[in-house]
Amino acid sequence: MKLYNYFRSSASFRVRIALHLKGLPYEYIAVHLAKGEHKLPAYSEVAADNLVPNLVIEGEHLSQSMAIIEYLDETHPEPALLPKEPMARARVRALAQSISCEIHPINNLRVLKYLTATLGLSEDQKNTWYRHWVREGLESFERQLAQGPQSTYCYGDTPSLADCCLVPQIFNAQRFDVNLEGLPLTMRAFESCMKLDAFQKAKPSACPDAE
Repeated sequence: MKLYNYFRSSASFRVRIALHLKGLPYEYIAVHLAKGEHKLPAYSEVAADNLVPNLVIEGEHLSQSMAIIEYLDETHPEPALLPKEPMARARVRALAQSISCEIHPINNLRVLKYLTATLGLSEDQKNTWYRHWVREGLESFERQLAQGPQSTYCYGDTPSLADCCLVPQIFNAQRFDVNLEGLPLTMRAFESCMKLDAFQKAKPSACPDAE
């Protein structure tokens, strides 16, 4: 397997976590988003959407982190990242999508660049935008965790798809100095994850292209 990704990309980080949790070896291929390498014609031949991550398996190209992780879970079912029981499965997906569909899209690199380069926001205004939406999203996430069963991780006593999404979002929140006070369940899940080798091996600073 080949994984085209960027060390700071949240979506790439999710897939790296899943690969390490499942003990799957892969070739790390760096695509530097800040330098615009994802927009080059050569990368367009790899990823039609010009995004990372892109996982190549036996000549097949898979994009979108959630689709990639679910593919990995279906083809390498142990350890499972989604529960078997339908309601529990739906709840984990809902938690994961609260981050991947609600928080992340309006705060990724291309959106932040548009705010400053095209709309003319200052760096402080951009960071205020980021902190507002991330904090609001994490408060929602905390409420959802409170409605679920008491858990070591986001849902249950083993890491799930939701944890694959949560950890990269917290890393980014910390980088932008988002207020993470008053989120005890969210941070407990994060801290539980970071005790595991899979999450440590997948973190940005452990990547070969880390700056």
